[in-house]
Amino acid sequence: MSITGIIVRMASLAFLTPEELQLALGERLRRLRLSRNLDQRTTAEKAGLSEKALRNLETGRGSTVESLLRVLKALDSLDGLDALAPEASVDPLALLRQSKAPRRVRRPRSSRKPD
Repeated sequence: MSITGIIVRMASLAFLTPEELQLALGERLRRLRLSRNLDQRTTAEKAGLSEKALRNLETGRGSTVESLLRVLKALDSLDGLDALAPEASVDPLALLRQSKAPRRVRRPRSSRKPD
């Protein structure tokens, strides 16, 4: 697939509803499972889930993040999490340019007149 095709696919995902995204994710998981030549029963056992939970995930009928993670782990595909939620990177030069935030705030001293 060309880079243009990838960009078009990513842009089209932005216009999907959450329900449509669940369907797309489930279909991708099903294709991944099939590419590993695994049936639903074996995958569900490896993931520690019921077959129904796996079916629900693959058909986009709602699931939990835990079920998703279990299936990704069973399919040896956790590397996709980096793309899903990348680690925030720190720019050391930007940190140097920032002024340091005060550690505490001090109240101004009251001006007392000598007696």
